[in-house]
Amino acid sequence: MLIYLLKRLLMTILVIAVTSVIAFLLVHLSGDPAAAMAGEGASPADIASVRETFGFDRPIVFQYLEWVGRILSGELGRSYYLRMDVSDILADHLPVTATLGVMALSFALLLSIPLGVAAALRPNTVIDRVALWLAVAGQALPSFLFALGLMYLFGVYLRVLPISGGTTWAHFIMPSVALGYYATPAIMRLTRSGMMDVLQSDHVRTARAYGLSSWRVVIRHGLRHAIVPVVSLAAVQLGFMLGGSIIIESIFSLKGIGYLAWESIQRADIEVIQAILLVIATAYAVLTLLADLLNAALDPRIRIS
Repeated sequence: MLIYLLKRLLMTILVIAVTSVIAFLLVHLSGDPAAAMAGEGASPADIASVRETFGFDRPIVFQYLEWVGRILSGELGRSYYLRMDVSDILADHLPVTATLGVMALSFALLLSIPLGVAAALRPNTVIDRVALWLAVAGQALPSFLFALGLMYLFGVYLRVLPISGGTTWAHFIMPSVALGYYATPAIMRLTRSGMMDVLQSDHVRTARAYGLSSWRVVIRHGLRHAIVPVVSLAAVQLGFMLGGSIIIESIFSLKGIGYLAWESIQRADIEVIQAILLVIATAYAVLTLLADLLNAALDPRIRIS
């Protein structure tokens, strides 16, 4: 297990390093950052002054190495627009997105896994058709339209949930449902197909031959093996929620990291954009690492291979 952990940890570090290069190049090669910061009506002299002031006139390799050096020393830079440390800005916005992502994933798992198991146990029945219909609806219905529908029903018509803001846990219910429902179809289908394959395996038939109860066979011998790919998918979905929640955050006025990214792009705030890209990429890599370790604990064949 230790060798497997070291291999996965080394791979995670390599992924983060490569992603940092890509994030830096995307920001700096997509256009002239000095011209974007100077504004549309800036003169060539103003642009040259900005380029010299912030070091954009140096070779890009030196700029990248300086940026990495600051990160390794614990500094994410300083916002050109807000005149604040980027770490302080992220500390204000990241908890909002993290809360939204965790609640959305929890909703998706609580809805999709039981539906997937029920559909696998009763294939070609009403339960199976309802589960597949929910999966199709989740993929076909845009998240922003679903969010607006929730807002009208529970916020305007029934008046049981707050519409905007993020001061209490109740403010996160509708955004979490809107964001989590988008991840439900993939998790549900994967759970259903995995359970159907596992229930036909030899060890499940052997467990049933020993007279074990149906629920023990389903949960201990079936779901434990079928859940392995679901764990990996859930980690990817959580990373997507952390990085792709800008629409939901905008609709419900949640000042999360997605909303911050949109504002930073409008302001051409280079340091903040780079930090956000690095944080999201690191979150993806760490979540994937944790999912692999959890899968190795659930299925010894993974770490043995």
